[in-house]
Amino acid sequence: MASQVQGWEVRGSAELEARYFPEESPFVEWQGNVSGAASLEVLHDWNSGKDLFAFVPFGRIDQHDSQRTHLDIRELSWIHVGEGWESRVGIRKVFWGVTEGRHLVDIINQTDLVDQIDEEEKLGQPMLNLSMFGTWGTFDLYVLPGFRERTFAGKNGRPRLPIPVDGENALYESSAADERVDVAARWQFHIEDWQIALSHFSGTGREPTYLSNISMQEASALLATGSFPIGFEPKLIPLYSVIDQTGLELQFLHGGWLWKLEAISRSGQGDRFFAADGGFEYTQSGLFGGVLDIGWIIEYLWESREAMAASPLEHDWLFGARFALNDTASSEMLVGLLYDPHTNERVLNVESSRRLSDSIKVALDVRVFMSAGQPPSPEDLIRDLIRQKAPMKPLSPYAKDDLIQLSIAHYF
Repeated sequence: MASQVQGWEVRGSAELEARYFPEESPFVEWQGNVSGAASLEVLHDWNSGKDLFAFVPFGRIDQHDSQRTHLDIRELSWIHVGEGWESRVGIRKVFWGVTEGRHLVDIINQTDLVDQIDEEEKLGQPMLNLSMFGTWGTFDLYVLPGFRERTFAGKNGRPRLPIPVDGENALYESSAADERVDVAARWQFHIEDWQIALSHFSGTGREPTYLSNISMQEASALLATGSFPIGFEPKLIPLYSVIDQTGLELQFLHGGWLWKLEAISRSGQGDRFFAADGGFEYTQSGLFGGVLDIGWIIEYLWESREAMAASPLEHDWLFGARFALNDTASSEMLVGLLYDPHTNERVLNVESSRRLSDSIKVALDVRVFMSAGQPPSPEDLIRDLIRQKAPMKPLSPYAKDDLIQLSIAHYF
């Protein structure tokens, strides 16, 4: 329930979240966890609605993971609307993309990985954005001063890699480190039933690669004995490279069919590589007397990057279904199964939600890793990094991190 006072509008939410991991982790002692989160949205418009101020802070307090306890400004911006153009200055969130499996082209904002592992949550990004629009579509220019580092689960966090990520000592290819100014552009237009977007980004990539803090002497000892030297604490160091990425988004809507494609070409993290996620969603509406809508989803995820650097989703299928009950409680559920035919790994993901009242919403999420093997030991993981050897099971670090998550949110 939002409140309005003379051009000001304030709304927000408070959430209580409970997580349970059915299996014990070899790296973290606990299986149950509670956290609380809150978000506020303050809006003010003036000049007959041509100017808008927006402030959206977000915070979470976590029971076990000090790195998941954090504050962030998702948005703090001034928007001005002109004739055929619009300017946006400040901290904002921008989403690009059309597919379900991977948001390949979505590169403006950094991922808040510590908040949710599905990479859907983003940190606010400082930006200057000029948007121009007409019958030819919408063209956006972005200047992005200041880089946001990815957040990672701490030593006591779940899910996490077998070795903690030392985000405080991140490395940069650019001599300007996190002060480099990045730029991006995007042109979105439509031709009959086709929606098309072309984009380009040049700057520090939001997706890091990882190095180890192990020295040559310590590495030699590990390879010789199979164990770390006494007193050595392994850590992964994120490396942020300067990249150029060109992206394509396609959507074709016809009847109940929605065909989708995201494709990118990226240079800067080793050899240039290509990646794509494409497929369709077919919606059946009004089933069982108008009670149920079902959207059937199939996508194929692919990339050409060498196995050591590739995403775990480099040649995978996504099979999914979206259910909407069309009731007053807005009950809905999304079920997805990611399947890798090369390794037989599968990830089942279920997201469901329902309103209990006008101001209270409950959500239940389930994630299950199947045929992912056993989590590698820290020694095995560092040894593979030294030898530049790709894991046989890319999802094995999360093999014991099946998750049941229940949250209840109050909106005001």
